[in-house]
Amino acid sequence: MKAPAPLDAEFFCSACHTPFRNAMPLDSHGVCRACRAGLRGFDSASTFGFYEGTLRSLIHLFKYAGMRPLAGTLGGLMNRALPVDRQFDLVVPVPLHWRKSLERGFNQSELLARELARKRNLPLAKALRRKRAGSVQASLSLAERRRNVAGVFEVRSKRDIQNKRILLIDDVMTTGATASACATVLKRAGAKSVTLLTVARVDRRN
Repeated sequence: MKAPAPLDAEFFCSACHTPFRNAMPLDSHGVCRACRAGLRGFDSASTFGFYEGTLRSLIHLFKYAGMRPLAGTLGGLMNRALPVDRQFDLVVPVPLHWRKSLERGFNQSELLARELARKRNLPLAKALRRKRAGSVQASLSLAERRRNVAGVFEVRSKRDIQNKRILLIDDVMTTGATASACATVLKRAGAKSVTLLTVARVDRRN
């Protein structure tokens, strides 16, 4: 098995890290239209690589085959993707609905968040709760994904996140709809900023 490859794109948004085939969607600061329009709930995003090849296989083994020790390997890749000079106050995982967590036996985002918290010497807080399961996202369009996660998440305790710089952890970013919904709730509850960090993101370039 080849070593996981880091994300490689000639053009990408400096905020949400979305890759593009050309510079047309980016402004003079390298920011994409979605970020300029405020459609991203998070302030910035980082990811290690594209959701393909070896990286996709490792995530599948971790997430669906229950190979929990891979959290250390994948957490290490995530840590490499995060700029060393970025400062955070709290690590928060994207929550699973309790039925999904019971079915899988663990929340993969929480295991990854624990790795990042340990590597960065930061506290971890399960600050978010998923109120309902929602539909499966895989076959939905971006607009449908946004509607599907609208009102799904809530903050457990506003006091825990007040004026905090949050590092939000998830395994894979597809459209960013789930992370955006989480970040929006966190910021409305008083978080100072929210940065998304994932192992991989789906390459949606046409």
